[in-house]
Amino acid sequence: MIGWDVGGAHLKAARVNAAGRVEAAIQVPCALWRGLDELDRALKVVIAQLGSSTSHAVTMTGEMVDLFPDRNTGVIEIARAMRQQFANDAMRFYCGRKRFVELDHVAVQAAAIASANWRATVEIVAERIGSGVFIDVGSTTTDIIGIENHLPRCKGIDDFSRLIVGELVYCGVVRTPLMALTDRVDFCGDAAPVIAEHFATTADVFRVLGELPDGVDQQPTADGAEKTVPASARRIARMIGRDGESADLEVWRDLARSFRVAQLAKIKGALDVVGRGHSKIIGAGIGEFLIRDIAKTRGWEYQSFAALLKLSDGLAQTSAQVAPAVAVALLALDA
Repeated sequence: MIGWDVGGAHLKAARVNAAGRVEAAIQVPCALWRGLDELDRALKVVIAQLGSSTSHAVTMTGEMVDLFPDRNTGVIEIARAMRQQFANDAMRFYCGRKRFVELDHVAVQAAAIASANWRATVEIVAERIGSGVFIDVGSTTTDIIGIENHLPRCKGIDDFSRLIVGELVYCGVVRTPLMALTDRVDFCGDAAPVIAEHFATTADVFRVLGELPDGVDQQPTADGAEKTVPASARRIARMIGRDGESADLEVWRDLARSFRVAQLAKIKGALDVVGRGHSKIIGAGIGEFLIRDIAKTRGWEYQSFAALLKLSDGLAQTSAQVAPAVAVALLALDA
C-alpha cells in the first residue's frame, strides 16, 4: 500500500507492507498552484524512488490552492489526476472517521475529503494512546488535536472551524512569511515593527539558528537567492528595514531567535486552549524539534510519532515528517 498526502506545495508518500510496517517514505516539491502537471511530475518522481504498487490510499490539502475556483472542484480534480496516473490500480480517498471512498463517490464526499489529512494521523495516534495532545508542525501549518479514551476530540471539522478553535495554526517551519508571525519583534532592546513584505520565511529563521532539518526546504526562497546562512540572515534583516551587512551574523541570529519566540507563542497559545487538561504530547512533522521544545519547557511527557509506531531508525525521521501519508496507508490496510 502506498499512502499519499497531496499538498499544495509538497507531495508526501509512504510505502507500507501488508504487515503494517513502513518500508519507505518521501517528500518531494509539488507547486500545485502552477497546474496539475506539477502533480504528475511529482508522482513520477516518487514512484521512481518508492517503486510501484497496486493499492493506493489518498488524502489531500492541495484542493485549496488558487489553481481551483473552489475547494470541491480542487478535490475532484486532484482525485481524477491521481486516478488517471494509476489507472489500473486500486485507489481509495480518505474522507474522515476511518472511511474511504472510490473515485465515483469523491464528488459527493468532497467536503469530507478536503484537508482531512490531519484526521488520518490523529486516528492512528489515538489507536495507540489513551489520552494526550497530537501536534504536527509542518512546512506551512500546525495541527493541534486532543485525544481522550483513544478517540480524537476535535471541535473543528474543516479549516475554518479548526482555525476558530485553535486546532489549526497557520504557521510552519519553512514557508511561513515572517510578517505573519508578529507585527513587532525584539531587536537590540527595541520593539521593532515588522515590515509587511514577503522578504523572508521561517526557513530562514531556522537555517540561521541551525535547526532546519536537512532536505525539508524544497521551495524557492523569498528573493530567489541561495539557501545559505548569510543569505538567510540578509533576508531576515530586511524584515526590520536593515541590510545584512550592517551588523554581525550574531545580531541576526538574535533577531531570528525573536521570530522563533513569536512563532512558539502562536503555537503555545493554541495549545493552551486545545490541550487544557492534558500533560502529554505526541509530535510529528518537519518541525518536531519545536514540539519537543514546548514539551520540555512545560514539563510534559513527550513521545514522537515515529516511536509510537516503532519505526526503524533509518525511517523514523522521514516517516514522522510525512505522518499523514503513513497514517492513511495504515488506515486503508485496516479498512
